[in-house]
Amino acid sequence: MKSINYEPLPLEKIISALSYFTMGIVGFIWLLLGAILKLGLRPFLRYHIYQSIFLSFLFFLISMGLSLILGILSYIPFIGGIISTITFLIATPIIATFSILNILFILFIGYLVITSLMGKMTFIPWVSNIIKANINY
Repeated sequence: MKSINYEPLPLEKIISALSYFTMGIVGFIWLLLGAILKLGLRPFLRYHIYQSIFLSFLFFLISMGLSLILGILSYIPFIGGIISTITFLIATPIIATFSILNILFILFIGYLVITSLMGKMTFIPWVSNIIKANINY
């Protein structure tokens, strides 16, 4: 985690947390409002908005790619049984209706929300480097 040189405004912290909760939708709307009203976004808010949008696209691409790969592998006789067993074990609800993957994803998003509410710029390897390289930091 990296701290910034100024204390983010409470509204910036709330918008960044909501952006993670909504998988970037609130952040995208905030970017549109900023563009329409010609308001400049401070680096803290811009960083978290772009990171939440990027993470949602990354999550979508990974889930679609895994679905495609697992769908193809399920047709192979011996490997299909192993893949379906592993998929069943990972996706089976263990607490209420939450599987292991759901719980890990919720914990990850919770970590991002808490650190953004604390005013920190959370570092996620590879993702944060891409975000920092593409915004005026």
